[in-house]
Formats: sequence, structure tokens, C-alpha cells
Amino acid sequence: MHAFLFPGQGAQTIGMGKDLAENFSVSKDVFEEVNDALEQDLSSLIWDGDIDTLTLTENAQPALMATSIAAVKALESEGIEFNQASFIAGHSLGEYSALCAAGSLNIHDTAKLLRIRGKAMQDAVPIGIGAMAAILGLDFNTVNKIAKSIGNDQVCQAANDNDPGQVVISGHKEAVEQTIELAKAAGAKRAILLPVSAPFHCALMQPAADAMSEALDGIDLESPSVPLVANVKASQETNGSIIKELLIEQVTGSVRWRESIEYISLHGVTDVFEIGAGKALSGMVRRIDREINVNQVFDTNSVNAAVLKLK
Repeated sequence: MHAFLFPGQGAQTIGMGKDLAENFSVSKDVFEEVNDALEQDLSSLIWDGDIDTLTLTENAQPALMATSIAAVKALESEGIEFNQASFIAGHSLGEYSALCAAGSLNIHDTAKLLRIRGKAMQDAVPIGIGAMAAILGLDFNTVNKIAKSIGNDQVCQAANDNDPGQVVISGHKEAVEQTIELAKAAGAKRAILLPVSAPFHCALMQPAADAMSEALDGIDLESPSVPLVANVKASQETNGSIIKELLIEQVTGSVRWRESIEYISLHGVTDVFEIGAGKALSGMVRRIDREINVNQVFDTNSVNAAVLKLK
């Protein structure tokens, strides 16, 4: 049994997906459709632009989705049936990529939703007010307890439960800095501020959640062809209307990635394929469950290797 995983923000690199577009016409079509949806030559930015501009949340989110879907279309063009997977899962914005790949959303709508999501998340909190930090060497419950102990009406939440030794916190900058010091005192191996432009996946993102509620209200979200293991519940869901609510909740809720991988392992998955840019999810999976075989699909060679394993 296998699952397809879709990366989130931070995986972006200049040049991602270019090899796919040059070697698979269906992949090139994906980038062109995203360009049309956004009325922007996003593919030129992805392949030949500067990393700072690509990393802007409103660009990174649709760009990463385009790269992932380009890889999916390449696999399908080689005879791989996407719906033969047991599960799909995506890390934060990767959930939109997963749903697009599974037919819940079309490419045009997904690109537009991620542009709205990126802008709304960036605009929700003024620059310098919020922060995120990675806490290494403590488990989720310990970090969450420390974060919740910060008072003074300051928000700090455990935002990403990435793997057994990596938890990301998010909230007001002062509260995050206090949590870092308390985490170090509690035995964290490292606790470092992350170079992000906004405090994602915490209560401060409520304006962005409201924006996504409005944006999704006008979208017909079909049931996915493969069960989605949703970030905020770490279990499978196939009902389109429920998935809409989970996508809204996801903006302010924790990404329960460790539990999501434990869930698919418990349900028989032995192989996962990280579809799109980067290898971050593969590393997390290895640290969560060493029995799961990990693969990446991001260019022609890796598509060919995946086809051999999946056929």
C-alpha cells in the first residue's frame, strides 16, 4: 500500500518543476493553467526569478502546488492511476495540492484559492508582531504545555507537530521568545526562530481563516478520489463539505503531521511518495516510522523511478 504526500511552504527553490515542464507536455500545461488563473507569469518566476520574490507567501503557495501537480500529471501520463493510492496528505498548503491531485478541486480554482490564502495569511498580522520557532528534542505535548503557560494575553501555540523531535510554535513574537527560553530550560536540544514572514497556524491567523471561509464558500469541492488524511484531525476524510470546514480550521489549527503518518502506517501503508519540491516530508517520515519506504517525485528521473515501483 502506498500514499502520496504533498509538501508545504519552505520547499520552494528556483527551477523547481522546470525539468518536468520540458519533458512532459501535461506538466507544462499545468504551469500554463496556473499562469492563466493568476494572470501572472508565475512559471518564469519559479524557473528564472529570485528566491526572495518566490518565497513571498502569495507566490510560494501556488508555485509549490503547480510543481506538485506537474509531477502528478507526469506520473499519470506514464500510466500511474492516482486513485490506486490508499491515502493522500499534504503539509499545510500541501493539503490543497493533494485535493487538486485527487480531483476535489481543479487547477484554476486551487491556484486562485492559494493566492487568496497566501495574501490573507501575510496580511493577518503586521510584520514584526508575530514569529515562529522550531523546538528540537521535546515532544508535542511538552511543547504545547509550555506554550500555553505563557500569559499576558499573548498567543503562543504548538503549530506543527512535524516528527517526534521537532515541534514548531507560532504566535506573538514576545511569547514565542519566552517559550524558546522555557523549552531550553526543559531540555530542548535546540530552539530557534524561523525566517518566516507571519505566525502561521495559530489564533492570530483568524482573519485569514475568515478570508478562506468566504473564498471556499463559492467553490464546489468534490469528494477526493483518495481519502485525505487531514492536518487538523490526523485521520481520513472523504466528504467534500467536511473537508471545506477542515481547510478553514487548518489556518489557525495545528498541522498534526506526526500523527497523520502514524495513522497511514497503522492502516497498512508501506511506501510514501513525496510529490513536488524538496525532501522535508521524507525526512520527517523517516524520523516518525523507519519501516516506511520514502521516495521523491520531482523530475524526469524520479518520475521514471516511481513508475517502476508503482506499476
